[in-house]
Amino acid sequence: MDSKIIYSVLVAFFLSIIGGPILIPILHKLKFGQNIREEGPKSHQKKAGTPTMGGIIFILASLIAMLILVKKPSDEAMFALYAFIAFGFIGFIDDFLKIVHKKNLGLRAYQKMILLIVVSFAFAYYAANNPDIGTTIIIPFSGKSVNFGMLYIPFIIVYFAATTNAVNLTDGLDGLATSITILVMVFFVIVSFNMGHYTLSIFCAVLAGALLGFLRYNAFPAQVFMGDTGSLALGGAVAAVAMILKLPLLVIIVGGIYVMETLSVILQVASFKLTGKRIFKMSPLHHHFELCGWHETKVVSIFSIVTVILCMIAFLSFK
Repeated sequence: MDSKIIYSVLVAFFLSIIGGPILIPILHKLKFGQNIREEGPKSHQKKAGTPTMGGIIFILASLIAMLILVKKPSDEAMFALYAFIAFGFIGFIDDFLKIVHKKNLGLRAYQKMILLIVVSFAFAYYAANNPDIGTTIIIPFSGKSVNFGMLYIPFIIVYFAATTNAVNLTDGLDGLATSITILVMVFFVIVSFNMGHYTLSIFCAVLAGALLGFLRYNAFPAQVFMGDTGSLALGGAVAAVAMILKLPLLVIIVGGIYVMETLSVILQVASFKLTGKRIFKMSPLHHHFELCGWHETKVVSIFSIVTVILCMIAFLSFK
């Protein structure tokens, strides 16, 4: 592994560590406190008022680190950065409206989905017309590629929308989405480097480092939440990196926790509407385990261990 990868992690880490004490008090002064949904676990009510929009910390740290480390604006690593920032901006709008309304309600579902689709279309169109990415997707474990042709753009739009929403749903416990995404990004550092996508591996390393620094303030008990600003940005980054590598299907494996969190919500809603009964004590899945008596830190630890195992399984998919 090149030493520049290590420098990338360290630079972003220290920028994030430095950014916390600067930005968290500003969020406090602006009264950008989190509104806790009433139907959530009762233990979370004490978190009301904790500053949100903390995703700004690792977004700025990543942006500064990338501007230092990657000079070419058209580089594929910068493309991943653009996706990271674009989806983060949608989350920023959502968070800002929640603060203005003083409720846990920002953009309406259809408004957020329209924005996600528009931004997703832009990146899908770019990828489809970029000869270095194209419309080909690698099928995990098969060693084969499939050209999606005209179906590529609609597939990528759904893929981006699904990934960003899945990461957003995972961000429900102190340090959960942060910890899971650090591991996913470390996986993509190795994969990108081994596949010859050198600067993309730098972006993944930068984001892993920035998140590691942010975890200092986001781990239980959290001093700041990433908000939709952070979770949508992370979803955009994960989706963009895998798309550039032609490995969007691999996200289902390495991001297995994201998938399980999303499925738990879908199954819960479907079951209640069809039978009037709930499958889980509460969804997303992390809340179910909380209500089973698990402490937040235990849920984060177990979900992180599962992600490590899933990443190792994903490594086996390469032939």
